[in-house]
Order: sequence, then structure tokens, then C-alpha cells
Amino acid sequence: MKYLFLGIVFLGFLITPVFAQEQVNPSLILEDLEIPGEDFNTVLRNAPIIPLDNLHSKSWQVTIDNNLLYANPNGNAVFRIYDKENTNEFIEVGMGSIPDHKFWVAVQTPDEGYVVIHRDLDRGWYPQAKSIISYTDKAGLTVNNGARIVVTNLDIGIFEVESYSVHGMEGSTDPPAINSGIMHVEVLSGDPGQNMFAFFPFVVAAGVGILVGTLYLTKKR
Repeated sequence: MKYLFLGIVFLGFLITPVFAQEQVNPSLILEDLEIPGEDFNTVLRNAPIIPLDNLHSKSWQVTIDNNLLYANPNGNAVFRIYDKENTNEFIEVGMGSIPDHKFWVAVQTPDEGYVVIHRDLDRGWYPQAKSIISYTDKAGLTVNNGARIVVTNLDIGIFEVESYSVHGMEGSTDPPAINSGIMHVEVLSGDPGQNMFAFFPFVVAAGVGILVGTLYLTKKR
């Protein structure tokens, strides 16, 4: 057993330099958006759909850091991301003003239409934390409001993020929703299959198997 342990440690030294060089996934794409507060002072029908610089598919994560100063207690900040194939297919996150901090997540698909899949009217999101929308083509949609997961592995089919929009007013005669501030959004995507660390357990298992086999044969001799 002593020789087996030393062999595993030695194997770790052999593997680590290789993995250190391959730790950057070449498929990773990161986009940073800084959305000014005044962009939310519009109604949905007038909100422009803005294309992203890149298409985000397979596995992606959208991180929302809401630093907006709301103009009134009924103000909202609504952020939507749209699918590549159809702008009528989208994921929506709504974040209300203080003191309630209401929070909702909705999805629109061709089959189901517009469906609110989570709604929290009190302390639904937290200004000191970031909300995260994540998706993989195998596990579906998961949403974290900054304190807990509120949507888990929802099957929404294939969803490739290509564009986004924001709004915050229900009617054109409503008072402004946002006074000032910025919503910072990060969109990160990549192909997990191109990450060398995904294969690390298999490499270690194979190496240990070779070591065990070699020691066993050596001992028999």
C-alpha cells in the first residue's frame, strides 16, 4: 500500500503540469453589459431588442448585479434574454424596488406561451448579492436569486442566447421606474467538452489502474 500511495502522488505530479497548461477552455466566451438606469424607463412595446456580440449556446450563465436606484415603490427592472431561433421565445427576470424587492422568473416558449415559473413578492432578491441564470442543454434552466435556488433544472429545450432587452414601466403614463444607477450583466458560455478538467477523474482512474496492475504483476514475480 505504501508503494501504491507513492505511485498515486507521483502520478499527480505528472498530470498537474499538463492540466495547468490546459486549464483555459478555448470555447469560453464572456460579455460584460452595463445597462444604465434610464434604459428601464420604457414600456415593453417600445423596448428595443439588442443583439449580443456573440451567440451563447450549449452551456451558459447570466449573472445580474442590480445596482439600480428605483424612482418609486412600484418600479420594476425587467431583463429578458431571447433565443436565437425566435424572439418570441425568451427568459425574463423581473426585480422590483425597495422595500419589497419582489422577484419573478418567467419563460415564454412556442408550446406553453408566457408562464411565470417563480414569483416572490417579498425579499425576492438581495441588493448585496448577484442573481444567476444558468443553463445547459442537458440539465435545463436553473435560477438563483442570490440567496437560494428558486428554479431547478427546468426543461426549456434548446435555448441559445442571442439578444436581450430591458424595460420597467407598464404604461407610458407611469412615472419613471428607475432614478439612476447601473445593472451590470455578465454573459458567460462555453462547451464543457473542451475543458480538460472534465476528463481529470478518468485520467486519474486510468493511471491508478495501471499502477495497481503493475504492482500486482511485480509482486507475483
